[in-house]
Amino acid sequence: VQLVESGGGLVQAGGSLRLSCAASERTFSTYAMGWFRQAPGKDREFVAAISWAGGSTLYTDSLKGRFTISRDNAKNTVYLQMNSLKPEDTAVYSCASSRRTNGLRYRSTYDLWGPGTQVTVSS
Repeated sequence: VQLVESGGGLVQAGGSLRLSCAASERTFSTYAMGWFRQAPGKDREFVAAISWAGGSTLYTDSLKGRFTISRDNAKNTVYLQMNSLKPEDTAVYSCASSRRTNGLRYRSTYDLWGPGTQVTVSS
């Protein structure tokens, strides 16, 4: 199983990006999915997570309202829509999958990680 992110890039402050994470396995629909980010010199932090069916979502409080996680199980893909981007959102964004249904804010919950995609927000 592989996870591959795409959609990162350079954007001006106030702009939007939509990240995608494609999974190579048909059992994708049985996994919860999460997005994390890591800025230079900082620890990897939780961004958002979504349950296997998409009916439940979690966000880190500081990003709620600007970021939206969603998934399309028919396409084995999870998305992260990011609006009103700020320079402090600059980071490598990674998706991850988990067979668990709880603890989705924690890195240790996830079994598989993608390589990440760089998001740079200029001021």
